[in-house]
Amino acid sequence: MLSTALRSAGRATQNLLVDTASVWRLAVTAASRVFQGAFRGEAVRFRATIIQSVRAGNGSLPLVGLISFLVGIIMALQSAYQLGKLGALDLVANLVAISITRELAPLLTAIIVAGRFGSAIAAELATMKVSQEIDALTVMGIDPISFLVVPRLAALMVTLPCLTIFSDVLGIVGGLAVATGVLGIGMNGYIANTFDALVLKDILTGLVKSVAFAGIIGLIGCHQGLQTRGGAEEVGRATTAAVVRSIVLIICADLFVTAFFYVRG
Repeated sequence: MLSTALRSAGRATQNLLVDTASVWRLAVTAASRVFQGAFRGEAVRFRATIIQSVRAGNGSLPLVGLISFLVGIIMALQSAYQLGKLGALDLVANLVAISITRELAPLLTAIIVAGRFGSAIAAELATMKVSQEIDALTVMGIDPISFLVVPRLAALMVTLPCLTIFSDVLGIVGGLAVATGVLGIGMNGYIANTFDALVLKDILTGLVKSVAFAGIIGLIGCHQGLQTRGGAEEVGRATTAAVVRSIVLIICADLFVTAFFYVRG
């Protein structure tokens, strides 16, 4: 039994290392295509990037706004429950603003985009892979990485930070709604406390996280799609794997970035 468990663990570790190396190779290849195209004067697919940006950003706005607003309400109520015992309800604005901008807004936005757009990327590329459309692009002399992967990565790098800022605003507005409507805190006082609590580093921390999360979502979605083998059943598996792995890696990256900023003070 022990030997079987060790064999399974070794096989899982080997698969993990192989997948990690494959994702890094895809990232390096995509970055090299961008720089090589710039030096060679090749046209960037702006139209495709804009289309993908609209799909990733515009379609996610309502869901991101609703969830961020509700999370802001929840944070205000939960913090007021404890801070009220200490007679420090004025600190609700501080807690909501910092927790939203540094942690909750980038994390929740990335998870939403991973579920909506990351899964769409994996499904599209997996379908193209099993139907041999990607092989057809290669035969025609079109690089699949430049044609398919780079526009999607660029779109995510642009839209996810924008969605994070939108989430920041809606989360703070949700806390403001509770503070003025339930807790009896004045609007002017709440807004003043929010601006006093927030510093540029808080916002930049969330934006740095959002850029890292965008890279993870794009790379994992594209990797799962391009690695698909078999028929239609594998498309569903690739889509599910892309979402699950993206969310796990997003949380791991969140821990790493948070620890980095904490150590740097």
